[in-house]
Amino acid sequence: MHHDDRTDERPSALNGILSAGHHKVVPLADLSPGQSGTVLALEGGPGFVGRMAALGFTPGAEVTMVRNPGRGPVIVSVLDTSVALGRGQASRVQVRPKE
Repeated sequence: MHHDDRTDERPSALNGILSAGHHKVVPLADLSPGQSGTVLALEGGPGFVGRMAALGFTPGAEVTMVRNPGRGPVIVSVLDTSVALGRGQASRVQVRPKE
């Protein structure tokens, strides 16, 4: 049995952003199809962050949800490219949705 407990006590780069209260911050996986947002932070180790950055998910990047069936993988447009992400990966990309 594999148990993946990611509730460690490391400080997150989002702590300051979330506590500032200026902007709504949600996981990328929560965007609806057609909804856009700006990447604020990636939550994960250097391997995950490096892979996501190579795909274009860097702070300040604009992303648009293309397909989000509510479970399973999502399809996101970033840098004029459609990228399929697992829901777990998309949950670790924090975005500020456009109003």
